[in-house]
Parts: sequence; structure tokens; C-alpha cells
Amino acid sequence: MIRDDALDALPVRSALPALTDALEGGGAAVLVAPPGTGKTTLVPLVLAGLVGGGPARRVVVAEPRRIAARAAARRMAWLLGEKPGGSIGFTVRGERAVGRHTRVEVVTTGVLLQRLQRDQELAGTDAVVIDECHERHLDADTVAAFLWDVRQALRPDLRLVAASATTDAGGWARLLGGAPVVEATGVAHPVDVVWAPPARPVRPPHGMRVDPALLAHVTAVVRRALAEREGDVLCFLPGVGEIARVAGQLGDLGAVDVLQVHGRAPAAVQDAVLAPGERRRVVLATSVAESSLTVPGVRVVVDSGLAREPRVDHARGLSGLTTVRASRAAGRQRAGRAGREAPGAVYRCWAEAEDGRLPAFPAPEIKVADLTAFALQAACWGDPDASGLALLDPPPGGAMAAAREVLTAVGAVDSAGRATELGVRLGRLGVHPRLGRALLDTAGGGAEVVALLSEEVPREYGDDLAAALRRARHGGDAYAGRWAAEVRRLRAVSAEFSAPPAGKAGPGGAGRVGPGLGDDRLAGTVASLAFPERVARLDGGSYLMASGTRVELGEGSALRGAPWIVVAVAGRPAGTGHARVRLGAAVPEDVARDAAATLLEEREEVHWADGDVVTRRVARLGAIELAVRPLRNARPALVRAALLEGFRQEGLGLLRWSSGAELLRQRLAFLRTHLGEPWPDVSDEALHARVDEWLEPELGRARRRADLGRIDAGQALARLLPWAGGEAARLDELAPERITVPSGSRIRIDYGNPERPVLAVKLQELFGLQETPAVAGVPLLVHLLSPAGRPAAVTADLASFWRDGYRAVRAELRGRYPRHPWPEDPATARATRHTKARADRA
Repeated sequence: MIRDDALDALPVRSALPALTDALEGGGAAVLVAPPGTGKTTLVPLVLAGLVGGGPARRVVVAEPRRIAARAAARRMAWLLGEKPGGSIGFTVRGERAVGRHTRVEVVTTGVLLQRLQRDQELAGTDAVVIDECHERHLDADTVAAFLWDVRQALRPDLRLVAASATTDAGGWARLLGGAPVVEATGVAHPVDVVWAPPARPVRPPHGMRVDPALLAHVTAVVRRALAEREGDVLCFLPGVGEIARVAGQLGDLGAVDVLQVHGRAPAAVQDAVLAPGERRRVVLATSVAESSLTVPGVRVVVDSGLAREPRVDHARGLSGLTTVRASRAAGRQRAGRAGREAPGAVYRCWAEAEDGRLPAFPAPEIKVADLTAFALQAACWGDPDASGLALLDPPPGGAMAAAREVLTAVGAVDSAGRATELGVRLGRLGVHPRLGRALLDTAGGGAEVVALLSEEVPREYGDDLAAALRRARHGGDAYAGRWAAEVRRLRAVSAEFSAPPAGKAGPGGAGRVGPGLGDDRLAGTVASLAFPERVARLDGGSYLMASGTRVELGEGSALRGAPWIVVAVAGRPAGTGHARVRLGAAVPEDVARDAAATLLEEREEVHWADGDVVTRRVARLGAIELAVRPLRNARPALVRAALLEGFRQEGLGLLRWSSGAELLRQRLAFLRTHLGEPWPDVSDEALHARVDEWLEPELGRARRRADLGRIDAGQALARLLPWAGGEAARLDELAPERITVPSGSRIRIDYGNPERPVLAVKLQELFGLQETPAVAGVPLLVHLLSPAGRPAAVTADLASFWRDGYRAVRAELRGRYPRHPWPEDPATARATRHTKARADRA
């Protein structure tokens, strides 16, 4: 019996005429409706003609999560007085309830994606509703783009509705060809906001880690909310581990039930959360409860302010979930849960001043996630670079390039990025292409391990993949039940596809996986096939992966001491220098070599290290050194490159620089500064660039550091002089080493400063000189010395000094050196380098 009262009470009913007109007119619409208005339940029933008397149609509703898909189907079936499997059905991975008479089928976006790849026309489907599109999950964005393609090219009659409580309505409308935006108003009850920041500072989230002090504070806020408010309490936490911790800290609340709801919760628990409770309840939930689900009885929300989002580190070759501050949009969604049925309150576990600094919306997955699976879907769709897809945000070029590298390595795409036959098979397995390749390479024998790796393994299972496999087989928890269902599915789908096409078989693979294989070898083999660049060898206190990333094991890890491991999941905890292994397996060296065979190479390595040329022959598995032997008769080109690297690291001081060579370089630098061409640039950078012109053939004959030390830098540098134009012959004229002063002495010029060379000479030797000495037209900076060779004065204008400065200097030096001549008029006196007595004798 249809529950008309419940249907009539849904506020979205007022928007149905406008939505119907929009779909009749253009075939697409964007529906914006607040939570609790019935957009997820009433709209599909009306589109299917099950309510309202419209024509019978088959409608597919795409939800972002399995729990939301099951809940929506059950709610619609209840409204019709049925059970799922009749007019209303659902299909999620590992579970299906669809009958011959099903008119509305609720599926996850992942299921719909697979369906589109198998049947682009969606034969038999009249309308598709993409629900909660504001969450910007990658599968949902991809489904929307594919559906628009289908509507444009194959099915102009296919009706599309993008539905959300809070979304970029204008963006989605543009994406759907200028579709109308239909808004429904809800009966929103007021929600009081209570700011409840921790009394003491807590550490921000890093990776998967959440400060225990924050979780203790959230627990205290839940207890406070129970004491201050009526009704059930819905508490948002970032993940399963945090939910379990807060549940443990809450302990026994007496007459209050504590329920945990997340994507891995048993179906019975999920059903219990979505039904009214007999007693007061505290529901600890991840973001699955932000939308699509109505938890009856909730009057209070406690928001930790955290969420989990996917991230990928392309430099390290690692990806996974990370804890972030939830966006303001998510905060509004969460708060709205307290006002679905009556006035309520939200306790926010952060300061009001912080709220404005939070991101406005969650980051679209396409911007931050691993795009390997997306790139394969796009390639199978016929658009390898996704440039022709209608996407709100284009995929980042770097992430797509990294994804194509992975797909090329597993044989899923060809050199042009088009999907291969193997790639098409991998795209239909419903797992990451890496895991799909391992599944096919083992002919389904690795299904148990692939099932473990396709979903986050509970933290209590530990970091040893083989031990986690044994625990999942033992069963007894919700995860094990889902794992067993996924194993059955993977075995079935792998049986559909025979071994990979000829020439595409993976390394090792099926020959290494069979009925008698132990769990440890099975886990290591399958994980190595999926992640060959993550095989790692013990190196000191940590492990070096073939990719070059270094990882560490946690305290008490069962993998400690294993010579070789393969890393399936890793993260980087705060305050650590290396990534931390969260899930891995011990692997025999032969399996590691076999799985990562494409990374195995033996090559000559000639480089500059520890101050000299190192030559060796190295066998490597990626970045891992397997064997090293001395290399004799290394190729001259490699040796030369190593010597040049030595110059870059340690400078040209590796050559033999005599005082004459140093002076020649300084003189040339002076001429280059003041006269320019054709005088050469002798800076380190310029000499490195012209090494062929001035350091050959000596460099070509050198083999080690000692050989460089025997090269006469001055003789080599002379090759750069402008011999061709005859200018080289003027070197001594333009930049002489020494200059003759009035006393007859030949004084060395200091060219250390190319802007203004220095002439350091005793003051008395310049008596009678009217103008400042110059070279190449540049006046020298004259350092006037006392008879003892100590600085007495500095001048760049000798005539001015004789006129203005000499008198004060004379007064000081005359008393200190009375035996030397100190004439009244130095400009006309005779220069000397001797005392007065010796000068008289001369």
C-alpha cells in the first residue's frame, strides 16, 4: 500500500511541475533541494510513473556510496509499501536486488560507470538521476560526462537530472548544455550553533593521523550535548579508526545506545541507524551521513570538523586517504542533519574565528586523487586525454601523465594512449587497473589478495598482508563478510576473461599462484605484481623501494627483519623523514625480481662522488642496487661527464693554478669587464660552457682527480686569448702584470677586483708623478704605503691627494720615519725608494 501521507509531506513535491517541464523541454535539469525534501526518493518515483500518474519509465538513480544506494532503495520501496526487488531495486558491488518489474534501480556511480562501458546506449533506461553531485566524487563526475556524451551522440531521448542539496548549480547547468535549474524549498528547522573549541591547542591532522587530544575533546562534547539537549546525537568523525576510539572513550552511557555507521559497517547496523530507536542514541558516523541518509530522531550534531579525502604523491609513487579540515559546505550539510525533523543544535569543535578560514567546498577528487582508473575509463570510452569530456574541472596534466605511465606499464594502453584489448578487460573488472592486472596475471588465483587490496583494510588487521588474509578468511566481522563477497565476484569476473592476450602475460603470475601456495608467498606475489615499483629491500634501518622512495615499518610490525617486502599502502606520519608502511607483505627476492622484471637492468655507472671519479658496473632493480663490480676501461664520454660534474661540484680549483695562471685569469676578467669582446669571459659558468675550447685535449686524457691536478690551468686558459684577430699580442700592453713607477721600480698590479685594479706602492716612489697610473684607460686604485710597507692612504686621484691629503700624511710619517725624505711639494720632488742618506750617496 502506497504511503500517500508520507509522500505528500515531502517538500520537493512543489518543484515537480517545473522539473517535469524542464525535462519535457530539453531533456536535462539541475535539481537543487535541501536535505530531507525528498529529492532522492519522491523524484525518481515520479519520473518512473510509480507516483503521480505519469507514463511508465525505467529510472536509474546513481548514488556515491553503497550505504546510500541501499538506504534510498529501501526508503522508496517502503513508501510504495513494498520491499526492494519489486518496483524498486538496487545494485551495489557484491549485492543486487532487482526483479523483472523493477522500474527504479538505485546503483552506485561505480556500477553505473561499468554499465556504461558495456552498453553505451543504456538500452531500456529512460532517465538517470545523479544524486549528491555536489560531493564531486570522481566516478560521479565521470558518469555525468559519459551520460552527456551518450545523450549528445546516441540517446537524445535520455533524460538527465543532476540533483544535490548544495552544489554549483550554474556549473552543472552549463555542463548539461544550459539545462534549467529547478530549486525546491525545504521546511528547514532552526539549528543553534554552539562553538566548542578545545581548551588547549591540538595538533593539526597529518596524513591519516588525528591528535588523540582532539578525539578526547570530541568525546567530551558528545557527553556535554547529551546533558544539555534532547534527542539523538549524530557525531561526525573522519574515519573508522576515530569512530572506534570515540566509541571506546564513551564507554557505557547507560540508557543511551552508541551506534557506529560507515561504509564498512554491517548492513544490520546500517539498517538500525536508519530506523527510529527504542532508546536515545549516539550515532558516530563518517561523511556518509552528510547526505542521502536521514537518521531519524537526531536533534543534535557534534562536528569534529575533519574529513578524509584521497591524495596522491606522484613524486613518491604513493596514494591514499588523508585527513583534512572539512569545508564550510560540508559543515552546513552536517549541521542541517540536526534540523531535519525539529529544531536542533550543532556543536562545532573549533573556534568561530577559524570558520572563515576553512575551504568553501571540498576539493574535487579529479584535482587530488590518483587518476589511473579514470584515465583507463576515458581511454576505453575513446577519449584518452579526456579533452572531449564534459567535466566541471579538467584533470591535471601531471596526474594524467602519471596515470598513463602506469597504464602503459601494465599494458592497458598503447603508445597513443588508446585502450588495448587487455585495457578493455581491466576496465571491466571493477578494481584499480594495477589490481586488475595482478588478478588476470594470476588467472584469478590472486582474488583473495586483490579483494583485500581493493578496499581499506581495518587497522586492527595489522600491516602484514598475509596475516590480514588469514584474519579475513577466519571471518567474524563486517569487513570479512564484504571481503568474501568481493572474492566471489572477482573469481567470477576473472573467469569471464581468459588469460591476457598473447604477448601480454604478466611476469611470473599464474605460474606462481596455485592451490598449494602458502599465504605469505601468495600475498607477496600478488602485491608485487600490482605494485612492482614498490618492492623494497632492507637497507639499514629502513627499506628502499625500487621507485627510490624510502619507507619504514611501524613499531611491532610483523614484517620486521624481512630482507624484502612489497608495500601496498603507505603514508607519511608527522615528524618522520620517511613514509610508513601501513600494509605490505614479505616477498622472496626471486618473486620481487620476477614481478619487477621491467625495472631490472645492468649498466655502467661513472660519476663523481666523494671527491673523485667512481666507475662501476651495477645491477639494479629500479633504485635498489643488487650487485656492484669494479669497472675498468670505462667509456671516455662517461668519464668526461663525471669530471665535468666534479668541476660543477667543487669548482675549477681541481686544476693546477699557479700564481701566473691566477693572474692571467684576473687580467682577462679585467679586460672583459672594461673592453668586452674579443676578450673572453672567464667566470666559472662561462669556462664550464666552453670547456671544449680551452681544456682539451688534457680533459679528454684525464681519468681521475689526480689527472686534473696535473693540468696547467694557465697554459689551458691561454687558448681562449683572441689570437685570430691579433688582439692577444696586446695583453701585456692593455693589462700588464707590472707597471714602472717614477722611482724606477716595477710594481705588480693586483687585478683581484676587475672593476678597479690596485697598485700598492710606497708613497715616496710616486713623488713627481702628476696623474694617476692607468691600464687600458682605467685609473688604478693606488694604495700608498709607508716606508715599512704599511697602508698610509688610498686614492684614485693622485693629483688631488698631493694637493689636499699629502700634508696630513706627511706630518704623521715624518715623525715616524725621519730618515726618509718628506718634501714640502711631492708633485715636483724626485721619487726614491731609499732613505735620505742613501739617496745622497747615490
